[in-house]
Amino acid sequence: MKSLTVLVVEDEIKLLNLLERIIANEGYHVKTAKNGFEALEIIDSHTIDIVLTDIKMPGMDGIELLTTIKTIDSSIEVILMTAFATVETAVDALKKGARDYIRKPFDIEEIIDAIQKTSLLLQTELEKPSGTLHADEMLTANSRSMQELLKIIHKVAHSLVTISIQGETGVGKELVARAIHALSDRANQPFITVNCSALPETLLESELFGYEKGAFTGAFARKLGRFELANKGTIFLDEIGDISPLIQLKLLRILQERELERLGSTETIHLDIRIITATNKDLAQLVESGDFREDLFYRLNVIPMAVPSLRERAEDIPALIKVFMRTSMSKHHIQQKELTPEALEILLNYPWPGNVRELENIIERILVISEGDTITVDDLPNNIRFYNLPTQNPLNSAIESVEENAIRATLDAMNGNVTKAAEKLGISRRSLHRKINKFNIHHD
Repeated sequence: MKSLTVLVVEDEIKLLNLLERIIANEGYHVKTAKNGFEALEIIDSHTIDIVLTDIKMPGMDGIELLTTIKTIDSSIEVILMTAFATVETAVDALKKGARDYIRKPFDIEEIIDAIQKTSLLLQTELEKPSGTLHADEMLTANSRSMQELLKIIHKVAHSLVTISIQGETGVGKELVARAIHALSDRANQPFITVNCSALPETLLESELFGYEKGAFTGAFARKLGRFELANKGTIFLDEIGDISPLIQLKLLRILQERELERLGSTETIHLDIRIITATNKDLAQLVESGDFREDLFYRLNVIPMAVPSLRERAEDIPALIKVFMRTSMSKHHIQQKELTPEALEILLNYPWPGNVRELENIIERILVISEGDTITVDDLPNNIRFYNLPTQNPLNSAIESVEENAIRATLDAMNGNVTKAAEKLGISRRSLHRKINKFNIHHD
């Protein structure tokens, strides 16, 4: 997570210097300006993420500065401070694009809280996966399984029901969560992600629930937790199957009561929040083994969603390749390139154990490395290129021909039903899908 730059604009020099020290101690890069004109010069020559500005200043007031900043760069977030606050002023400031509004005199904690909330929103935007600018493009759905998943997403998007997303690593569970959020009434509110397996229990606890100054050694200032920062919006808890019994208990209380306390505090914070979880583990099995609370499992699993692996949705691969090629060419400023039919055929026949994430990474890699405006078989990684290397053995060719004919005949007999055809052939549904792709068999 990069360190953001905060520009503080304040004509009272003592307060300006105090704010500079305090914000810098929180790990931010800090620039200062004594008035709006200095602030605009700094914005013109530096990359600024957040502006913290007083409203009442000589020459150019904070509202005028806010309006000018939004004209120059609408991505810069502005937090306003004033001792002359009225409801009308606050409403006007928010309409003009201010992120937050703080009244003087204020506690330093109010300033830090406002900057933390704003910085996490900015980081969330920076961390969005490529190719997900629009909800429509988040989940390519030519396959029947993905079309069914999209129907469920649209049905549940506007509700507050808790959703549990299951699927292999790399299938796009976070994209499903983002699509639900983007289609919901909370689309303009925070979408906060937490990878529960990436942090040990103590760090995860403070990251989720926040803490007060002095709550433990090293807690030098209040820190807002991810739940609090996601208030009014959506929190996505990835790898939920890895959380400890303590975190499970605290999460159960949030689901039941919609409230929490920061570590070291007795203040109850009420939450208006949507919770979406994801895992590549079988939570029901974890419940049976005693590693996951049964009551929490049933509260999380109100609406379960299963994201199919890329092997099970091979029909989506050509469209996904187009999306990833377009976004990667834009990202790396690469001129238009095209895949040869032979290269595309090999990509379609590969089983993609790393799922959509692997496909996206491979497309980006071959676009950057390949020369010219055409991507050929020789540009593909060896493990993919040689996966379906054709054999010269005539006996093997004859066996494959018999196998292909048997599959075609069985699919015809079962009216294209892959599940019934797999049962008839005595192989798994996944194996049949691979062979269908291998032999380029089209079926309804």
